[in-house]
Amino acid sequence: MKNQVLVKKYAQGLVQAVKDEPEFESVREDVRRFLDIYAGHAELRKALTSPFINAGNRVRILENVLAGIAAREKTARFLSLLLEHKRLDLLGDISDHLTEAWNEKLGILTFEVASVVPLTDAQKTSLREMIEAAEKKPVNLVFKIDPGIIGGLALKKGHIVYDASIQGNLNQMKEQIQQG
Repeated sequence: MKNQVLVKKYAQGLVQAVKDEPEFESVREDVRRFLDIYAGHAELRKALTSPFINAGNRVRILENVLAGIAAREKTARFLSLLLEHKRLDLLGDISDHLTEAWNEKLGILTFEVASVVPLTDAQKTSLREMIEAAEKKPVNLVFKIDPGIIGGLALKKGHIVYDASIQGNLNQMKEQIQQG
């Protein structure tokens, strides 16, 4: 997906400009505050994205909103870049990807773990320890519920899926039967 590639590139670009954890947290909070305002006000979205509004006026509108939330300079430059390149519509996805991009910068791998029922804290800890031992790196696990799994787990790292679910095993058997 083209948008996913852009989301990842913008998130990584912002993360690369940040020097440490406190600055990352501050910038991420600025982005979230702006996003809350942007998402909650249709007129603001229209003003910042309308081709009928002069680019200079759009910049001034953005600057006024950023001043109102006391956004840091890096956040302001980043949001100005998105405005200039007509990418503000990606901001929600970029915001969602910031933690993963930050972890990636720190050398922490992110896995999405899907299960049919919520895992217990002990299961989460055990799974984290097993994956860290296999990867020989620290990992961040993002848990989600997927009723389509039936049972077991599905792990996703980037575009790679490790499917240890009952549904995955059934699908694999079906493919083997169809192939003869």
